[in-house]
Amino acid sequence: MAPKLGILTKFKSLFSGTVALSEGEVQPVLAELEIALLESDVSFDTAAFLIQDLRKRLVGKQVPRAAIAETVQGEVRGALSGLLGSRRVDFWPRIRSKKPCVILFIGPNGSGKTTTIAKVADLLKRKGLTSVISASDTFRAAAIDQAVLHGEKLGVRVIRHDYGADPTAVAFDAIAHAKANNIDVVLIDTAGRQETNYNLVREMEKMNRVLQPDLKLFVGEAVAGHALIEQVKKMGEAVKGIDGLVLTKIDCDAKGGSSLSIAHEAGVPIAFIGTGQNYADLQDFDPEWLVERMIPTAA
Repeated sequence: MAPKLGILTKFKSLFSGTVALSEGEVQPVLAELEIALLESDVSFDTAAFLIQDLRKRLVGKQVPRAAIAETVQGEVRGALSGLLGSRRVDFWPRIRSKKPCVILFIGPNGSGKTTTIAKVADLLKRKGLTSVISASDTFRAAAIDQAVLHGEKLGVRVIRHDYGADPTAVAFDAIAHAKANNIDVVLIDTAGRQETNYNLVREMEKMNRVLQPDLKLFVGEAVAGHALIEQVKKMGEAVKGIDGLVLTKIDCDAKGGSSLSIAHEAGVPIAFIGTGQNYADLQDFDPEWLVERMIPTAA
């Protein structure tokens, strides 16, 4: 990927060894890149934002004549990294700043909240931190059983009530248990809900108001694209802000475009990414990891 140089630019480079890229030389590259971004499932708004950023980075830039393609690729990677890294979650400092630290997990049906909570519990355990799980998805009996099963496998206590119980009451008991037993983190599961379900959204507002969680994490599928962006915005309004995203099934987002769009348009930083079904398949989000997936260094 390299711009085609004009005659004047080439002439000047004969004496200096570098070229200053002009708008006309850069434009064909940007047009080609915009198409590639859209074909990689990047949203129109996010693609336009990136192209504008790259135009500022490239036009007028002094580039070694023998390394034009490498320089352009480096600027593309820099633009992607800048977009992804513009917002960060201070997850671990906040976890260690309060005991117990209360984390509320929210998200739509089928996004993998309960499994993600188990992965976070495992990650905390590997870092020497204790946790308790609140099985507050009382709208689905199978969710309670699933949380209990994960707890047994991980050796993590699960606080549960009966199916149909008040989710806030379950979480309240889990927090009390953590305080009484010197536990570091409370992980609160919730019922999957769409932003259009009025009653469930009101229930989430109540939980947020009563529990006053220290962190609110939205769990959603990386391949959900624009639908997830709207869900994050609506649920963020209901709980007075979301601190971070956990993108699950990122291994299914082969091109990386959906994850890039979500990171930009949701206005919320990515905290973790889920890369598989095993407990260890959860990692702190590193912008460079996703950039490398989209544009390998050796490409």
